[in-house]
Amino acid sequence: MNTMFTALIIPARIAEPVRIEPIEATLKNLQELVDGDIESITRGDWHVYLNAEGMIRNLPSNLRAAQLTYDRGLDLAGAGRGCAVFLGNDGRSGESDVPAHLVRRAEELFGMPLAA
Repeated sequence: MNTMFTALIIPARIAEPVRIEPIEATLKNLQELVDGDIESITRGDWHVYLNAEGMIRNLPSNLRAAQLTYDRGLDLAGAGRGCAVFLGNDGRSGESDVPAHLVRRAEELFGMPLAA
C-alpha cells in the first residue's frame, strides 16, 4: 500500500513558510507534523489534519489554514490551531496527493509559488 503523497503543509506561525512536500501519510508521521494526536476534517476531494488538542494546548491559531479552508467552504471556527496538513481524498477513505486546485488557491492567497 502506497503511503507517500504530496501534502500542503501550513504552519501556524506566519514566519514559517507554507510548503508542498512529499510525506509518508502514516499515523505516526502525521502526529509528528501536527505535534500530537490528529483529527481530520474532510471536504470534497481533500481533507486537513490538525492537532486534536489544539484548543486545550493553546496552540497558536492557524490563520492561513483558516483562510484557505474558509475560501473552500469550510469554516474552522477557531478550531484550526497548530500546523495543518492538507492531503487529497481518494474517495475511498484513503489518502491521495493534495489536489492541484487547493495548491493553486493557496498560492493565490499567500502570494507565493508552492511547486514541489
